[in-house]
Amino acid sequence: MAYATPGNLGPYRLLNVVHTGQTSQIWQAYHDVKQQVFGVKTLLSKFQRERDHVGYLRWEYTVGQNTVHDRIIRILTYDSDRSSPYLAMEWFPAPNMKRQIQQGIARIAHLLPKIIEQAAEGLSYFNSLGWVHRDVKPDNFLVNDDGEVKLIDFALARRGRRGLGKLLSPKAKVQGTRSYMSPEQIRGATVDQRADVYSFGCTLYELLAGKPPFTGSTADELLRKHLRAPPPAVEAADKNITPEFAELIRRCLAKRPEARPQSLDDFLAEFRMCRIYKKVPISPQ
Repeated sequence: MAYATPGNLGPYRLLNVVHTGQTSQIWQAYHDVKQQVFGVKTLLSKFQRERDHVGYLRWEYTVGQNTVHDRIIRILTYDSDRSSPYLAMEWFPAPNMKRQIQQGIARIAHLLPKIIEQAAEGLSYFNSLGWVHRDVKPDNFLVNDDGEVKLIDFALARRGRRGLGKLLSPKAKVQGTRSYMSPEQIRGATVDQRADVYSFGCTLYELLAGKPPFTGSTADELLRKHLRAPPPAVEAADKNITPEFAELIRRCLAKRPEARPQSLDDFLAEFRMCRIYKKVPISPQ
């Protein structure tokens, strides 16, 4: 059956763009046969014939097709229509965490215990399958107004290596987002789940302070700070943050992987034993 009409990709009728990134767009789409709404990810037109970017989209399907968890977006189909590759996924109507932060951290402060726990649960499960996400950042968590979370975007995910396999691995291509990259990722070392712990620490810092822990006037300055500068005190941005939670974030941001919580499971065990705030924020509504 042919579905190729101007407003369709395969069986998905494109309704409207809900997010545009540097190389791709997310559409709200409707499957007329299933009578359901889905999310459809497409490449921007100038990237649709670039092998690397098509490969990232296909790889995201490879990683996500068997990853089933309430806190992770469900990846359903990879296909191409009229030379336009696309990825279909479950529809989760929510902005990403970055957008929530930009709208004001005070408005979501009362939801942070739920948001942080659900984000860590999704990432922990992803790591438990042997994957390292390698691009953990606020942009890659969807967060709705009830504080429900979905981890997204697996284009840079790689299998974590351990033991001798890690020692024998060739130097990796440096990929990721500079504001959230672990020191070992910046150096091109083979990374494990502790790199995701570091990036998650950067994400937590931004959730509480409204900005990433490190900034720089140039890319090199920013990367040098990740490699050498001590992490700033998140409690300096908000005096209401408890010393124990500030210390947990500080350890997530340790330069040496062995000084961090060794997994998101370890993080969750500690997180569930401490308070974020001295005085619990109330909903602005």
